[in-house]
Amino acid sequence: MFRALAPATGDHRRRVAHLLTLALRAADAVAYKFGYTDLSARLIGLMHWAAEFTEDPALLAAAAYVRTEIYFASNRLDQGLRSIETALDAMPRLDTVTKVASAAALHMRAAVVAGRMRSADQARDHISLAEPLARQLPERLYDGTAVGPDSLRIHQLAVAVELADPADLHRAVAEADHWAPPRALTAERRSHYYIDLGRAQMQLGQRQQTLESLQIARRIAPQHVREHSQVRAQLATLLRLSRGRNEELRAFCRWTRAV
Repeated sequence: MFRALAPATGDHRRRVAHLLTLALRAADAVAYKFGYTDLSARLIGLMHWAAEFTEDPALLAAAAYVRTEIYFASNRLDQGLRSIETALDAMPRLDTVTKVASAAALHMRAAVVAGRMRSADQARDHISLAEPLARQLPERLYDGTAVGPDSLRIHQLAVAVELADPADLHRAVAEADHWAPPRALTAERRSHYYIDLGRAQMQLGQRQQTLESLQIARRIAPQHVREHSQVRAQLATLLRLSRGRNEELRAFCRWTRAV
């Protein structure tokens, strides 16, 4: 695709650039999830470079969304939040579905970043701005990012977990009694919901429920769970608190290489 892009012109060039951007995003997803952060950063840079040739604001926003991984990996959350907000400021009028989806995705990611910074006002502002955008969209993938009402609920849980506010955590855990991510969602996003639900339950001292949530996440997307650092951290904590007496938990820990 790199070779095809060089001689291409006009609409054909924009189409090739679009496909190249999505291919680079897919490659980055593999690199990032397996911990190859240097390779991931290089791929994200190439993704942004290719997106420029598309002249598509929604795809440039998608590149900004993915770029946040660099800031997560290096714990430069303040820079990550500024990067997302810069991308939001650069968005033109939201006059297409893909632009609305891109803006919603950026606000949801900004809310999670701000939550991890424990900046409650910013986190709640961004998730509030995301809500009317996400609710007007059918739930599906937009340029590789799942956006819609179900993804909004999953991000609302993630924000509650990052802020660690007891009232928000109790509310989020209570909602899980009558809502589950639909099977139409990607397996990874559904699995991540249960990882975050487990984190919420852990913060509330609900150890057995935490383990059950992680087991559900594993059934949905085993590889995602096995490579997830937050899963390993939760399992290691559960094992320590159980003093190693739970064989099922020990086996889970060995499978994820948490011990």
